[in-house]
Amino acid sequence: MLNILWTSFFLVSFFAALVQSLWLGNGGVWSELSNRLFSSATGAFELSLNLTGMLCLWLGLLKIAEKSGLTDLLAKALRPLFKVIMPDVPADSPAIGSIVMNMAANILGLDNAATPMGLKAMEQLQAHNPEKDTASNAEIMFIVINSSSLTVLPVSILMYRHLQGSLNPAGVFVPILLATACSTIAGFLAVAFVQKLKIFNRTVLAYLLGLTGFIGGLSAYFYHLSPETRLKYSETFGSALILLFIALFLTVGLVKRLRLYETFIDGAKEGFQIAVQIIPYLVAMLTAIAVLRASGVLDGIVWCFGKVFEGLGTDTGFIPALPTALMKPLSGNGARAMMLEAIQNYGVDSFPAFVSAVMQGSTETTLYVIALYFGAVKVVKTRHAVPCALFADFIGITAAIAFSYLFYEG
Repeated sequence: MLNILWTSFFLVSFFAALVQSLWLGNGGVWSELSNRLFSSATGAFELSLNLTGMLCLWLGLLKIAEKSGLTDLLAKALRPLFKVIMPDVPADSPAIGSIVMNMAANILGLDNAATPMGLKAMEQLQAHNPEKDTASNAEIMFIVINSSSLTVLPVSILMYRHLQGSLNPAGVFVPILLATACSTIAGFLAVAFVQKLKIFNRTVLAYLLGLTGFIGGLSAYFYHLSPETRLKYSETFGSALILLFIALFLTVGLVKRLRLYETFIDGAKEGFQIAVQIIPYLVAMLTAIAVLRASGVLDGIVWCFGKVFEGLGTDTGFIPALPTALMKPLSGNGARAMMLEAIQNYGVDSFPAFVSAVMQGSTETTLYVIALYFGAVKVVKTRHAVPCALFADFIGITAAIAFSYLFYEG
C-alpha cells in the first residue's frame, strides 16, 4: 500500500504539472516542482538531524527506565489488555512498557517524548517479528493507535490560537478531545476487525472504561475552567510532566543503584543509530509529499469537494478548512501552515479557523509516522497499516467537522 501511494504521488503530480503547462500556460510549475523536490530532500535530512538530539535524550532516559524496572512495572499493569490486542507479543516483552509510555506521552501532548519512545517500542516489537521486512500484527496495531494520536492536552494548538489573538484560544479543547477519541477508537476497531481479534470481553471493556473515565474526568475539569486559566494550566501541566518523567526515571534509577550516566549514554547511542537509519525513509516520503503539494493537486481536491457539497445543498462553511485535513496525514508542518493560512485569511475566531484548529489537533501525520516508524526497523511491507490508519484519519476529520459545528460560538 505504501509503495502504491508513494509512486502515485509522483505520477499524479507529474500529470497535474503537464496539464498546467500545456493547457493552462503555467510553464513555471516545473521549476516549482523541482525546487520543492530538492528543498524537501534537504529538509528531510535536516529533520533527521534535529530529531537526533531528542532521540538521544529520550532513549537515554528510557534506557534508565528499562534497567531500573520501571517499564516492566508499567507492562505488568497492562499485560491482560495487551494479551488480547497483541497476542503474538510475549507477556514479559519490554515492548509493552515502551508502548505504554509512548501512549501516555501522546495523550498528554508530549510529542518530543512520544516519538523516541515509540521508535524504541517498534525496535522491541521487531524482535518478536518472524518476517523482518513485513509488518507484524502487533506493529500494525501499535502504529495505527499511535497515528490516531489520542491527545488530552493539545498545548501547541491552544498556544497558536493564543498568539494569533483569539478571544477564546481554548475553545477548541473539547472538540479536539472528542474528535481524537473517535479517531483512536475507529483505528483500533479497524485493526481488530482485520486481525479478527476477540476484543469484546470484560478485560478490554474494563480498560476502555478506565481510559474513558480518565479522559472524561480530566476534560470535565479543564472544561469548567475559564479560557485563560485553561490555557495556562494546559501549558504548565504539559511542561511540568516532561520534567516529572525525567525526575521519576532518575529517582528510580538511584534507588536501584544504577550507574545513571553510563546507562544514559548507552541509550543515547541507540538513538543516534535510529536517527541515521530513518533518513532514507524520510527523504522518500517527504519529497513525494512536497511535489504533490506543489503540483496543485491538493487545491484541486479541495475545489472538487466544495463543488460536491454545493451541489448537495449542504453548509459549506467548513470547506476552507479542508486543506488542513488533506495535508495533515502527509505533513505536520504543511498542515500547520494551512491552519495558520486559514487564521490569517478568515480571522482566528472565524468558523473556518476553528474547524482547521480542531482538525490539526485531532489527527496525526499518518504517512510520516508510518514511514518513520517502519523505516526505523526496516519494514517495507506494511500490509493493512496504511488503510486502517487512513480510515482512522477519515473518522477523525469527520468528527472534527461535526463537533466544530456543535461547539463553535461565533
